[in-house]
Amino acid sequence: MFTHNGKIYLFANWKMYLDYDESNILANALARGAKKFGDKIQMAIFPSALSLYPVGQVLRDVGIGVGAQNVYWVDKGGYTGEVSAAMYRAVGCEYTLIGHSERRHQFGETDHDVREKMKAALASGLTPVLCVGETEQQRNTGKTEEVVEVQLRAAFDGLNWPKDKELIVAYEPVWAIGAGVACDPDEAMRMHELIIKICKNLIKNSDPVVLYGGSVRPNNVVGYLSQPAIDGVLVGAASTKLDEWLEIISAAQEL
Repeated sequence: MFTHNGKIYLFANWKMYLDYDESNILANALARGAKKFGDKIQMAIFPSALSLYPVGQVLRDVGIGVGAQNVYWVDKGGYTGEVSAAMYRAVGCEYTLIGHSERRHQFGETDHDVREKMKAALASGLTPVLCVGETEQQRNTGKTEEVVEVQLRAAFDGLNWPKDKELIVAYEPVWAIGAGVACDPDEAMRMHELIIKICKNLIKNSDPVVLYGGSVRPNNVVGYLSQPAIDGVLVGAASTKLDEWLEIISAAQEL
């Protein structure tokens, strides 16, 4: 592995697990240990919108990136409850998750929505982390590859990808997320290779960074990171527990 500047990508999606105080406590603990993480680790944290600004101030000072969990595609206007990509960029975000399975399946986010958010993220200067993956039913009916390709094609449709912008995709099989049933590393590897192939066809001269997400734990992370087409992981629940997240970091450092 280490095909992208020798980096292992460790991205932490805190979802709605931590409140304001808990987020700041964890961020400060990570900041205190940041010097030990080494140059090999490319880390980004995705806190809740409520705690993002103070968490960002703490983490950016020690070289840890910060991103939004979701964005809206209109910069400003009468959209109660939404926060735009431009607003997140203005408070220091570098990244944003787009199309996370929980957004797609719990909140009805469509491929069209994902495409609009991708466009807005790029226009604002954010680096999108596009999430794709199939449900258990789709996998059981042999539609895994079709579903992932449709999601990728819809997200990148007509986009002019900036030459200096990383292209990051997270493969997250929906049936594995939060279920404690992680995808077999060899199967994850196969899907990553497919995603890389499709992305290179859609975005010419691209060098996709592809992360695995779905019940990643300290006891299985090495199995994923050891695969040559897996550039890193997008971790949910385990990243909100300091001990588990530090174990994941330590395992990555030893590769």
